[in-house]
Amino acid sequence: MKCQRFLSIPIFAVLLLMGFICYITVFIFIDDWVGLQSSAGSLNVLIFTVLASLCLFSFSSCVLIDPGYTPASYIPDVEDSGVSDQEPKKNVIQSRRCDKCSTYKPPRAHHCRVCRRCVLRMDHHCLWVNNCVGYWNYKAFFTLVLYATIGSLYSTTIIITCALQKDWEFSGSGSLKVFYVTCAVTMAALTLTLGTLLGWHVYLIIRNMTTIEVNCDILKMEVELLFWSTY
Repeated sequence: MKCQRFLSIPIFAVLLLMGFICYITVFIFIDDWVGLQSSAGSLNVLIFTVLASLCLFSFSSCVLIDPGYTPASYIPDVEDSGVSDQEPKKNVIQSRRCDKCSTYKPPRAHHCRVCRRCVLRMDHHCLWVNNCVGYWNYKAFFTLVLYATIGSLYSTTIIITCALQKDWEFSGSGSLKVFYVTCAVTMAALTLTLGTLLGWHVYLIIRNMTTIEVNCDILKMEVELLFWSTY
């Protein structure tokens, strides 16, 4: 059942993009830069292959590992929840019950409309891994973003270095220049996007928060500002 998660167009797109980047980086740019048979070329191929393999492993783990679902037998412990005596315990229990899947939710659990289940410490539902990012697969997701960022930066550096050392007066046609520029711009944009995502999740880890919790805090602040601005 878990392997069926790979039967998704976004996942095919990610795997196709990873394969394309690996091919052009190794067999076009590294080969054109220092040659695959040289010691420098072999070293760069080895480094990039390791990064790509770690990225693929993290991607597969993020797809296959369950994010952590709330067990149907879970019942909140009201006595240890720090509830005040004035607040009815029945209301506390009712507030922790999910109306959609009819189960009790532990703290920091949220209901996913796509998976149709409550996910432990849910961060978000990721279209590109066809899975929720939650308690059990957040580490795989973070390492995926980390290795993807490093690999994209490495590929971008190789493309730019190869373009700068190439003698365009003798070996550069118009179509080849367009190809180099397109690859360099695409990889730079991908690196910037992944780097921004990596920085965001580093921030979340430092603050011990999730994307949903940050969005909820922002929404609460906007509601409070709107309330005070009307009075």
